[in-house]
Amino acid sequence: MFIHKNLLGTKSLSNDAITTILDTADSFKEISTRPIKKVPALRGKTIINLFFEPSTRTRTSFEIAGKRLSADVINISGPSSSSVKGENLIDTALNLEAMHPDIMVVRHALSGASEMISQHVKCPIINAGDGFHEHPTQALLDLHTIREAKGSLEGLNITIVGDIAHSRVVRSNIYAMKTMGMNVKLIGPPTMIPQGIDKMGVSVGYDFEGVIHDTDVIMMLRLQKERQSRYLLSSIREYSNLYCLTSKVLEKAKDDVLIFHPGPVNRGIEISPDIMRSKRSLILTQVTNGVAVRMALMYLLLGGKNDTSN
Repeated sequence: MFIHKNLLGTKSLSNDAITTILDTADSFKEISTRPIKKVPALRGKTIINLFFEPSTRTRTSFEIAGKRLSADVINISGPSSSSVKGENLIDTALNLEAMHPDIMVVRHALSGASEMISQHVKCPIINAGDGFHEHPTQALLDLHTIREAKGSLEGLNITIVGDIAHSRVVRSNIYAMKTMGMNVKLIGPPTMIPQGIDKMGVSVGYDFEGVIHDTDVIMMLRLQKERQSRYLLSSIREYSNLYCLTSKVLEKAKDDVLIFHPGPVNRGIEISPDIMRSKRSLILTQVTNGVAVRMALMYLLLGGKNDTSN
């Protein structure tokens, strides 16, 4: 049984809750391979995607997920919302709630925006990314993809590399991965690793090549140039020389290591194109699984049981 009303982050999710989401996503993934990719699980329900930040991958994934469950999906982006006319976030949410949606999916540049909205509306809220805080559905699809490839999560070693400081994906993944018994290492330039993050139960280092020999999963992060000061890096070339995943670096890793990236990818800066095309890269599988995980969450938040045979 899934007891949560909202999905605001992974910090509050138990091992059982995460397992329920992943198991439900397993059963929904098959729907995307059918000739007619639709089930009536949420027929008559309305889902609003309220995105105040630009997004292609995440918004499209939520839209497809809702439509494959037969829900009516409404997309609202920041430039087309009343926020450009001066309406505040809570008033926007309250006006949308007055139209009786069943779920709101919210992405906002303000950390805590989804939680703030959840305190003022009655319908379930799914956090699709809020500032530097969390991106829980990305972490859940990452876990789903790892479990699908490895068979289990307990005891796996994962190395997350890159712009740790500006990544909400990292925070959601740390919470979820630690809950599921995984060991997490963070690697990046000292200027991009927040002080005190080791208190989250992770190890921290700066030497990429020196730590990947015993890792089961390597997750490369996007260099978020739009969110950072130009003084954090001396140059993009230096960053790439130290932290880009190349064939040479990968020679030191296990033969069965998995390669992840939450996207979009800066090719040749974070990861070389040949690695993206390799069998060890599951970047596109992450995208595929994102639809199934978001279908599962919508279904569970609206009272669905872990039986999706319909």
